[in-house]
Amino acid sequence: MARPALSKISWAWLGIMPFFLFAFLFLLYPSSTLIIGTFKDSKTGAFTIQNVLNLLKDPYILGAYWLSIKISLTTALGGGIFGFLLAYSAIRGGLPRFMRSSLMTFSGVASNFAGVPLAFAFMALLSPTGMLTVWLKAAGINIYTQGFTLYKFLGLSIVYMYFQFPLMTLIIAPAIDGLRREWLEASENLGATTFQYWRYVAFPILLPSILGSMILLFGNAFGAFATAQALTGGQISLATIVIGAQLRGDVLNDPGLGYAMAFGMVIIMTVVMTIYSILQQRAERWLK
Repeated sequence: MARPALSKISWAWLGIMPFFLFAFLFLLYPSSTLIIGTFKDSKTGAFTIQNVLNLLKDPYILGAYWLSIKISLTTALGGGIFGFLLAYSAIRGGLPRFMRSSLMTFSGVASNFAGVPLAFAFMALLSPTGMLTVWLKAAGINIYTQGFTLYKFLGLSIVYMYFQFPLMTLIIAPAIDGLRREWLEASENLGATTFQYWRYVAFPILLPSILGSMILLFGNAFGAFATAQALTGGQISLATIVIGAQLRGDVLNDPGLGYAMAFGMVIIMTVVMTIYSILQQRAERWLK
């Protein structure tokens, strides 16, 4: 009787070990540290929920959350609308093919251009001595005497828009590509106008993708830190900046509260990604 062949050991799984190592070091371990720090007294090391209670009753902390949410909503809405129009013009607007390739290349670069370089670029452009500000002054327009400042809500929103609308362009492009020309032709054969086609066919199909993309933009802006910190130097109290101040202890020094704030951001991002997943599933029904 022949002996059964011994199964060979597969070494293919070693190829994904770097991924698991990366996920553990930069996702699982920090997340576990965050949760432990949220429910641990920074002085005694005992279990406590006081950090969470302090988070919920501190007006300054709640104001930082609300400001982050307002900037995220504003830039997600503005970037979503502008990015969608830009993507649709490039894909369905009859522009030359090379312009679409150029736009997508620019979007890929611009959506990742953030942090200190982006802050410096806008300071060189729109600060009180920036190039565009000087040009406007020469034309008789002083935006800073009319209430504008680069270092507050409106200015920071404009800076965030620089990487928000290219990201929207990249995300929404496959959904626009998924609109079949047969749907437009069928609508025209049935006597529908362009408005009716968009009202009853194209827009309902694209709506889950548009909303899902805007939710991703919200999360992208909500978690941003380096750009706002480099641009404003901590003058604007975003949630991410306050967390950094609590953990560094420059002026504020309550690591437990900082961990609790970060844990609150994780909860908000979890809700955001859950909504995005639901919308994405609805969008894929039509775009398969």
